[in-house]
Amino acid sequence: MESLNLVKEVRGINTYNKVVDTSFSELVKPVTTSSAAPVTVADFFNYYGQLFYDIPVTGSTNSHTYLIQQSTAYVGAGSIDQEKQALIDEINSLREQIIQLTSTYLNISNIS
Repeated sequence: MESLNLVKEVRGINTYNKVVDTSFSELVKPVTTSSAAPVTVADFFNYYGQLFYDIPVTGSTNSHTYLIQQSTAYVGAGSIDQEKQALIDEINSLREQIIQLTSTYLNISNIS
């Protein structure tokens, strides 16, 4: 018969936790990351086209107004240059002249 020597290693409480992994890492579900591909610009406009009439017209977020404000702020298209402002002022001045001339015409027509 062969003899078999058994050796028992005893560790203290302080070294036991350092040497032996006491966590239940094998029972924990693995953390999964999202495998969905990021949305492309083409995808965004496709979704936008599909959802266009479902998006509210106004609102502080998630609305057409919000999209316009964000895009205008980014592009800078909201500012009116001097030439456009001069044309707007001229149009307003001409409208006032039309109103005055129409009023004068009506007054002359009533006198006759």
